[in-house]
Amino acid sequence: MEAYLHDISLLEEFTTSDGQKKSPAQVKLDDLQEFLGWINERKLSARSQARIISGIKSFYRYLLMENLVGDDPSQLLESPRLGRKLPDTLSVEDINQLIGALDLSKPEGVRNKAMLETMYSCGLRVSELVGLLLSNLHLEIGFVKVTGKGDKERLVPIGSVATKHIKIYLEEIRNRQSIQPGFEDVVFLNQRGKKLTRVMVFTIIKQLAEKIQLKKNISPHTLRHSFATHLIEGGADLRAVQEMLGHESITTTEIYTHLDRDFLRSSILKHHPRA
Repeated sequence: MEAYLHDISLLEEFTTSDGQKKSPAQVKLDDLQEFLGWINERKLSARSQARIISGIKSFYRYLLMENLVGDDPSQLLESPRLGRKLPDTLSVEDINQLIGALDLSKPEGVRNKAMLETMYSCGLRVSELVGLLLSNLHLEIGFVKVTGKGDKERLVPIGSVATKHIKIYLEEIRNRQSIQPGFEDVVFLNQRGKKLTRVMVFTIIKQLAEKIQLKKNISPHTLRHSFATHLIEGGADLRAVQEMLGHESITTTEIYTHLDRDFLRSSILKHHPRA
């Protein structure tokens, strides 16, 4: 919401820069194209510019829906072309080292092990992890129900290692906690008995990376990228990986087929008749 408001405030700043304020209904396509030039002069990256344009388009779709404007001048507005950036991933050895660096003598260490094993086992987004509910754990049949982007639910298989550590955490740590009202169904809790924040999960992973002197710039999403990459390297079906990640389009999942050059090369050498 803050980002969208920022986009609209930029457009407002631009439309008042010549001393004459235009209402959204008075803004035309030519104005918006000049606005693109104006934000480009601010040395914003192509990705930032594309995000601002997306915000402006959403704003005008809303105005049109509410009959506050007669037409949508942003319809023909083109975003800058974005290159596809390959995400950083960890090797299986890196992940073992990362999780192995946890101090299991502390309650938060037991919780963090269950969290990281779950993230890597299921390829969860950090928001999906912190929002995971006890009522959505179906460990006896090896599945968890996850609420992803746009409140879309999906069933994701969970491995035996993650299942084991979730059970240890629930029995040995969570059952002994004082839980705040409203958080009784949340799986992963902080020391005050409330839901963990996304920032806390980022901090935990960053600190572990520093502890093992990992030279990569990693985040919780790195475990999700690694999950997908390791599955595809192991020969998993792309459609199955798309389903598990909760991707709307398979083109988003296809990025993982381009990650490991050594794996790609060995596959070609193994299967091509002229290799």
